[in-house]
Amino acid sequence: MSAVHNGGNSPRRVLFASLIGTTIEFFDFYIYATAAVLVFPTLFFPAGDPTSSMLQSLATFAIAFFARPLGSALFGHFGDRIGRKATLVAALLTMGISTVVIGLLPTYAQVGIVAPLLLALCRFGQGLGLGGEWGGAVLLATENAPPGKRAWYGMFPQLGAPLGFIGSSGIFLILSGVLSDEQFFSWGWRIPFLASAVLVLVGLWVRLRIAETPVFQKALEQEARVRLPMASVVRHHGRALILGTAIALATFVLFYLMTVFTLTWGTTALGYSRSEFLVLQLVGIVFFGLTIPFSALYADRHGRRRTLLWVSAGIAVFGLVLAPLLHSGTAGVLATLIIGLTLMGYTYGPLGTILSELYPTAVRYTGASLSFNLAGIFGASLAPYIATWLARNHGLEFVGYYLTAAALLSFAAMWATGETKDLDWSGNRA
Repeated sequence: MSAVHNGGNSPRRVLFASLIGTTIEFFDFYIYATAAVLVFPTLFFPAGDPTSSMLQSLATFAIAFFARPLGSALFGHFGDRIGRKATLVAALLTMGISTVVIGLLPTYAQVGIVAPLLLALCRFGQGLGLGGEWGGAVLLATENAPPGKRAWYGMFPQLGAPLGFIGSSGIFLILSGVLSDEQFFSWGWRIPFLASAVLVLVGLWVRLRIAETPVFQKALEQEARVRLPMASVVRHHGRALILGTAIALATFVLFYLMTVFTLTWGTTALGYSRSEFLVLQLVGIVFFGLTIPFSALYADRHGRRRTLLWVSAGIAVFGLVLAPLLHSGTAGVLATLIIGLTLMGYTYGPLGTILSELYPTAVRYTGASLSFNLAGIFGASLAPYIATWLARNHGLEFVGYYLTAAALLSFAAMWATGETKDLDWSGNRA
């Protein structure tokens, strides 16, 4: 791959800009996920059957995943037509405003059915913004990468996921410790949503100081853009779209089982308090963050295909032992979270890089974002809902089988995909 240099973007500035945005986006996303389990069933839905309220709350959680492909199409269109930089600023603003507004919403007791409708609308805005954010952040990193380091650069926006989760869980833990339950449910839960405004301002300041990526600048100079990137992806890159979506599927199922589902199961069926279980999750998330760099280094050295094949096989085996582990006391719960989130780090590290390498420059923003966010619909949006239903009706073992099935599908898709490590951005062997 020929190196393309751009004096306007130092590596440190590029990597920080790609990391800060995804950290903020995922922080916003996770505070909603945590509140959907701990707060919203009580405050935004009619009093009655707790399981019914929980499922309704998880349904609003799912809305964002259906909005994300729309965000991919919308922001991807402008990202592939106008540029990565301006589009990333717009995506961050969309996500940030939606999150802050959630912190200002009236509850069901105050305005009735309007409350969950407004909540769903804001959740849609969160999904729209994140749908445009992730792909742009990965391209900002990888399109500035020197030869042989694309997975390493592409790993930095992926670190936003564990950092955002640690931030969101940390703030909920602090609030749970400082406030009484009455204070937390009355006004304390609003603080994380309103506090994200400060993070968004920092992110905007960083994003506005970077230059356009050299790969996209070259495409502009060669006039190598397409009029409708979305149509081009569907018409000419359908195989890449399907395989990319399937490759990312197990990643999403695993992560949302290890976070949203286990929090629901742990605080209901297993009898943990929310603060006790969040501490256990945070331990697992540290392993998630630590393994992301290792997987990127391995993928740069040995290839994306080999890395993801091994990890998918590991996730499939983990699914078979999930239920007995989770019911083996606190040590078993902690082992479940550490093993699951370690596997998550190994699959997530090189994921953004391989999805971006499946598409040419002219449709890369749209294509990579769509693959990632369609996997979000099939893998993440329904995962907590399906898992809760399976566990209640058929037993926890079936939640594990669900994870194993997703891992086998990702394994098959990765098997069908060629190695992309040695391709340049034009799709030729370096």
